[in-house]
Amino acid sequence: MPDPRFHFATLGLGGNIGDPVHAMAEALRALDARADCRVTAVSSVYRTPPWGKTDQADFFNACAGVETSLSPEDLLDACLNIEKDMKRVRIERWGPRTIDIDVLTYSDHLQSTGKLELPHPRMTGRGFVLMPLADFARELSVCGRTVGDWLADADVNGIEKADYPADWWKLL
Repeated sequence: MPDPRFHFATLGLGGNIGDPVHAMAEALRALDARADCRVTAVSSVYRTPPWGKTDQADFFNACAGVETSLSPEDLLDACLNIEKDMKRVRIERWGPRTIDIDVLTYSDHLQSTGKLELPHPRMTGRGFVLMPLADFARELSVCGRTVGDWLADADVNGIEKADYPADWWKLL
C-alpha cells in the first residue's frame, strides 16, 4: 500500500551547456538521496532542437517521476537549490543553461501562484517535455487529457532519442 504522506510528481529536466546529460543525472541522484524524495521513474534521454530562442545548441531533455513528502513549493525549492548548487545561472529566458529542472505535475494538484503553476502551464504544447514524459507516464491525466493524447498533437520535429542506457542517471 502506498505511503499516504508521499505524492507522485513529475519533473522535466534539460540543458545544453557543458555535459547536460551528466548534470541531469547528478540532479536526479541528488533528489533521490533526500529522505523526502524517491526517484521512481526516469525517461530516456532525448536530443531536442532549441525552443523559444533558437540560436543556440541542441538541448538534452528527460523527465522523471518522484514520490515526495514535500509540498509542491518545497519540491520546487529543492529543485532550484540543486540547480544553484550545480552553478545554474539564469541570464535569459529560454537561453542556454547547464541544468533546468521544472516541476510539471504534483499528484492531481491544481495551483496558480506567482511562484508555481501546476500543472506546468506550457507542458502540454511542448514535444520535448511530452515525449520523455510518455516513456513512463503516457496515461497520466493532465488538464483532462492523457500525456499520450497531448503528445499525439505536439510538434516533435527534430526530437530524437539519444543513445544512453536505460539507467543512465545512475551510471553517469
